This record gives sequence, structure tokens and C-alpha cells, in this order.
Amino acid sequence: MYHDQLVGQLTMGINDTCLFQYCNEWLHTGFSISPLKLPLKGDLFEAPYLPFHGNFGVFDDCMPGGYGEYVLQKELNKEGINYQSLTPLQKLSIVGSSGMGALCYIPDNKITIPSKFKNLDKIQQAALDILSGKTDKNAGRLYVDSGNSGGVRPKILLQENGSHWIVKFRHINDPIESGKIEYMYSLAAKEAGIIVPRFKLFNDRYFGVERFDLSPDGERIHMVTASGLLDEGINPPKMDYKTLLALTGYITQDHIEVEQQFRRMVFNYYAENFDDHARNFSFLYVDGKWKLSPAYDMTHDSPLGQHATSVGYKANPTEKDFIEAGSSVQMSHKLCSDIIDEVKPIGQLLLAK
Repeated sequence: MYHDQLVGQLTMGINDTCLFQYCNEWLHTGFSISPLKLPLKGDLFEAPYLPFHGNFGVFDDCMPGGYGEYVLQKELNKEGINYQSLTPLQKLSIVGSSGMGALCYIPDNKITIPSKFKNLDKIQQAALDILSGKTDKNAGRLYVDSGNSGGVRPKILLQENGSHWIVKFRHINDPIESGKIEYMYSLAAKEAGIIVPRFKLFNDRYFGVERFDLSPDGERIHMVTASGLLDEGINPPKMDYKTLLALTGYITQDHIEVEQQFRRMVFNYYAENFDDHARNFSFLYVDGKWKLSPAYDMTHDSPLGQHATSVGYKANPTEKDFIEAGSSVQMSHKLCSDIIDEVKPIGQLLLAK
């Protein structure tokens, strides 16, 4: 479902893979929800088994990942349900209408547990308790509060003065200052000309961003990650920035968006934002056009010390490699060099702090 309109039907095929077909009305009035893998036509589409266990990337995007999946598993275990044994359709029914973005699923079997947490410090402690294995009694509440968001770190959805926020908390292995570090990265990214959502620190320690999958009047916006569009998994990560730049050009048909993506690539490398995998780049469908979402999940936290997305399939690219990546999508040598000269010192200064 999209804004109460039926998009299509999902079923399970004989190969334990999802089958999808747009409904007739959507074919005449709607849009392709995933242009590369689900073009707007009446065919019956079958998902590959890998990398999403038989699901299409655009639908897998809606399911919880990392922390959200962990607390959901803990909650279902109490009912004797093994989450990993569920089919993609059963998992999507748990998401129902509670996922990020605009897509909703019927039947809607989302978990509804009222939150008992009234302050952020208590949420942080409850998350640390469940992640450390101390207890799982608050698993359901923590899952519902997370809103099916992805990522390793605990998160909650929060409304404040009419605005909708995603607030992040420390994982057990994160430094105490992790929220302030991400805040500094967003400040630097903004200075580097990167479009970021509105952000702030809650309680001077918890980093929050305003949701960009909701319009100012609260209408849900269709959102797909690069992972979802390409059917590209992140474990292990294997995307290259040349692919990401080409995807950006193809889906947005806008050279300004391509230049913005190039700018993000340069910033990620010079600021050592290692967690630049395919789920950390998203696209929004707004007013009949695709565009880049604001940048998100930019920080310095990878224990591997290596980027998830390569440049020319090199782990340690040079400026020449950045320019070659830009040239592959018709960016001029001068434009690439100018962006590098602008962004490089900002990233280097950030690391020196």
C-alpha cells in the first residue's frame, strides 16, 4: 500500500522467493517503486534468493536491521517464534504500517506495545541492558520505539513540537561521546556543502536528525536505499562509488544530484566515515521525481578502519581515483578537482579535532 492505494501483490513462489506484480490501477496511476528491479509493467517479477533471502531489495529496506532486528527477535522468542524461520512475507506483515518510508503491508500484524519510557536516559540504559544480555524484558517496547529503523545503534522515533525525529543511542562498545562525534560530523558535512537533515543533540549527548521520509505536513514519502535499488547486500559490503554515482545519475536524471553524491564520496574518505555502505545512501520519490535523500549516518566508528564502499575497487584511493570516478559520470576534471579542494581540508580538520 502507498497512501492507502494498492500498489501490487506479493506471494511466495516455489523457490522460496517472493513474486510481485503491480495491480492494474497502479499501472495506470502509479510509479515504479524500484525502477531497476521492478519497472512499471504488468509482468510477474521473481526476486533472487540472495542477498535478501528471497525478498526484493525495496521491500527488504522496510524491515528492521541491526539493533531493531535484534530486539524484535528477543520479543518474538518470548512467544516461541523463531524470527529467522519466518518467510519474507511474514516478516513484512510484522512491519505492517510501522516501517520507514511510505510503503505499508497487509495483513498488518505490527506489534503494538505502549512505551513506558519517559526520558532518554532510561531508554539508553534499557538498550544497554538488552544488548549486554542482562535482560530482555523491554524488548518489545524498544522494538516499537525504534520504528523498524536500521543500523547497529539503538534508536527511537520521537515527536517534539510537531517535528519528527530519529534519536540515536550508544551501543555497548561505543564511546561515551559518540553522539557528540556524530554531531560534529554533521556540522562538518554541512560546511562541506553536503545536504543534511536538521540535527541536534538531545540532553547534550544523544544525536538526533529530523526524519526526511515525512513531508512537513506529515505525509509519508517513498524512500529506497541504494542497497534496495540494486539488490545489493551489505554483509559483506561490495558496492563501489562508481556504481553509486551511475545509479544517482540514472535514477535522478540530474547532474546536480550526481555532483552532490560525488561531494559525499570525497567527504566520507577524507573524514574517514568508514560506514558508507549501500544502506547509508537513500533516494526519495517526491512530486513525480527521484532525488537524493539528505546525508545520514556520518561518523567515525568502524572497528575495521576500512570503507564499506570502494573507489574504483580500491581500498585506499587517491585524488586521481576520485577524479576518474567523477569522469565516469561526465563530471569535468576541473569540477572534480574544485570539489576535492573544497571538501578535503574540512575532512582533514575534522579528524584533527
